[in-house]
Amino acid sequence: MVDLQRTNERLEELLSCVDHPKAVKPGQKLYCGLDLGTAFIVLVVLDEDGNPVDCKYQFASVVKDGMVVDYVGACDIARHLKEQIEEELGVELEECAVAIPPQTELLDGGVVRNVAESTGMECTAVFDEPTAANLLVGTKDGAVVDIGGGTTGISVFKDGKVVECIDESTGGTHFSLVLAGAKGMSFDDAELYKRNPENHGEVLPIVAPTIDKVTSIIKRACSGYDVPEVILVGGTAELTGIEGRVKKYLGIEVHKPNHPMFVTPMGIALGCMLKAKELQDA
Repeated sequence: MVDLQRTNERLEELLSCVDHPKAVKPGQKLYCGLDLGTAFIVLVVLDEDGNPVDCKYQFASVVKDGMVVDYVGACDIARHLKEQIEEELGVELEECAVAIPPQTELLDGGVVRNVAESTGMECTAVFDEPTAANLLVGTKDGAVVDIGGGTTGISVFKDGKVVECIDESTGGTHFSLVLAGAKGMSFDDAELYKRNPENHGEVLPIVAPTIDKVTSIIKRACSGYDVPEVILVGGTAELTGIEGRVKKYLGIEVHKPNHPMFVTPMGIALGCMLKAKELQDA
């Protein structure tokens, strides 16, 4: 089973850097993870030991169903986040990695890479989102499920290796559509209502059928494999109680870190660091 406590500790450390970035020395090697999400763009910075240094994020609507639909807007926000961090740290960020939904490399991998490189950073690696998330979570035998805004991506691990990796079009956008219809509000209002933890007790039963759809996707991905645990990450997994609903349907252990939205971006930054070390050792 994953060490959820350790994951939560690292996420808390990361979030503390949002308002209190760590001091860095001139010439210190830093590694970045840029996550272009449906609702938020997140930029995470780690040091050479994988410790969080800074983190910034901004609401965005530049991605739909896992694909970049506003390239200029994505570039502008990514550049703004980079400049904000550089001003705080007093250094230039040089290397980053990115991630995309599974099975979309040929469709959108180049676009996401180009967004990263438009900021002036070198994009050293492109990961699929749930596999990147597992660089932080660290399951050896289990499934990591990244429930994003437009899609749900799943990586199934056996003995630490990916044996299945899929992505299907159901996610937080669909939750908001159902909520908007049920409460007679606009989509944008439903998005805001859904994100407020005070409303989660009301939201959960309304979107339960959509959670069950996500769970059916997870079940199909895990079919044929011995999967003892499922770990939920991604912005949509922030919904309080979602893990209990998924567990009831699947009948296996389901875990969720305390801040699931930040698991994948931190995992991407860890991937950037690991890629650099691989090149150094080659």
